Amino acid sequence: MSEDGGPGPATEVFVAHRNLLFTVAYEMLGSAADAEDVLQETWLRWADVAFDAVRDPRAYLVRITTRQALTRLRTLGRRKETYVGPWLPEPLLTTPDVAEDVELADSVSMAMLLVLETLAPTERAVFVLREVFDLQYDEIAEAVGKSPATVRQIAHRARVHVAARRPRDVVSPAQTRAALDAFHRAIATGDVRSLLDVLAPDVVVLSDGGGLRQSVPRPVVGADKVARLLAAGWSRVGALIAVEPVQVNGSPALVLRLDGEIDSVVAVRVEDGLVSGLYVVRNPEKLSRVERATVLHR
Repeated sequence: MSEDGGPGPATEVFVAHRNLLFTVAYEMLGSAADAEDVLQETWLRWADVAFDAVRDPRAYLVRITTRQALTRLRTLGRRKETYVGPWLPEPLLTTPDVAEDVELADSVSMAMLLVLETLAPTERAVFVLREVFDLQYDEIAEAVGKSPATVRQIAHRARVHVAARRPRDVVSPAQTRAALDAFHRAIATGDVRSLLDVLAPDVVVLSDGGGLRQSVPRPVVGADKVARLLAAGWSRVGALIAVEPVQVNGSPALVLRLDGEIDSVVAVRVEDGLVSGLYVVRNPEKLSRVERATVLHR
């Protein structure tokens, strides 16, 4: 605290970078709740630092956040081993500026976060810091406790890994919205044929209820299986569901409400104008961030 009773310079710097630090932690963890815990740990460590001795506060804060996120990521890995059903990232209602930053929107999309889940913790940290936040190799090396030469090798390996699994092309919000609207119209009819027209042949559905809500217990793959699953489910509850188009993780998505309460969030992966991935989050512990927008920054 400063002499006049206001926040001290260290507090002001932390607040100024808070959205950036949250974004770093969220991209590494895929969980807003855990990202907030990481920020709390970062603040506690930052508060103990001799502020005047810090040459680059932004780099220092990113370094603390990365180290705390790596520790949390390893813990999450063990937790996911016992998770009930498929695990999906926690969806975030985002502001329009996220969609306007194409690289940021791509990096926080549900599809990309699932790709990042396939990286080892250090690979994920290096990829996020280099490819999303454009940090230099020596800065990343300090954050992850490796030499710059080793970080370069890790970055190359992570890029190759991600490139083999990410969507082939960057899809604009307008293209995603068009595919999502077509999907919504098709599912509303309950007609399997109409659904087949908007689904990619190898489409996959992942549904996350976390053991707290009913969900599909394992991935469903293939347009015919997915279309029949969706048509059957909508025929049972469709008349009771209110559908709201929103921006989630920088991309168009749908919020489904039952009796006014959020029941689920539906995000999509779109390739060649067709829905190739459907990500349905029903776990109530993951739905608190779709009531109000979260600011992301890089």
